[in-house]
Amino acid sequence: MRKLSTLLIFGLLLASSWACGKDKDYLITISTRHGEIKAILFDDTPEHKKNFIALAESGRFDSTQFHRVIKDFMVQGGDVFGKEGLPAQQWPTLPAEILPQHVHTKGMIAAARQGDNINPQKRSNGSQFYIVQGRTYEELELTTDFPALQKAVFQYMQLGSGQELKQEYSRLFEEQKFDSLTNLLLSKRDEIASTLKIKLTKDYTPEQIKAYAVVGGTPHLDFEYTVFGQVLTGLEVVDKIASEPTTREVPNDPVLMKVTVEKVSRKKIEKEFGYVYPSNK
Repeated sequence: MRKLSTLLIFGLLLASSWACGKDKDYLITISTRHGEIKAILFDDTPEHKKNFIALAESGRFDSTQFHRVIKDFMVQGGDVFGKEGLPAQQWPTLPAEILPQHVHTKGMIAAARQGDNINPQKRSNGSQFYIVQGRTYEELELTTDFPALQKAVFQYMQLGSGQELKQEYSRLFEEQKFDSLTNLLLSKRDEIASTLKIKLTKDYTPEQIKAYAVVGGTPHLDFEYTVFGQVLTGLEVVDKIASEPTTREVPNDPVLMKVTVEKVSRKKIEKEFGYVYPSNK
């Protein structure tokens, strides 16, 4: 009886320990001379989450810098392997974890990667990440597949019904009025799609459309790069980094980082930072 009781207690302790682990999450802190950025990493991108935490816990992110900064776009850093002197051809990569629910709204954390021409699998760099800044978008611009529209418009202008558009397109192009040209194409999007019987839109949820309209982001990167985390506080720090004077996208005054992680209860994260975990929605 005593042996059975001991085993039962041991089992309950294990279950309690496992449940406690499930109730906690890693809170990421990225410290810079501009202040701190607090973030969480998504459970449904486990390879990226595990890798980032391992690099942070071992201190390998420390003294790397935000080495690529583009205002109204993003700030990129975390070049661990470059700092450690590993030849570029030996830099490890991670499998893509690109999910439709994670898009590039402001404050999202995503993995850098090499282009499709040499990386068709869209594998992520094993350490470098970027934090989205971006800008706001109206729904028409956001939901338009611009590469497809550009290709379709030339087909459309070969038709008799497309001659008026062709003349206006040529005029605006010659006058280098590119914003007006973009607006012209957007206004003709649905007509072109209907005539050619093709799809020229991208699919976003109402929530994503609202987020891009209110907080902004970089939607042209969506579904091409792995988004694996989100800034909870410190967006003003991201803005300050993005405003750094640069030479060839590198800040003239290096913005170094120190990255730490701590386990915090998910309830505390929700209460203090207003983040809602997917399972609780």
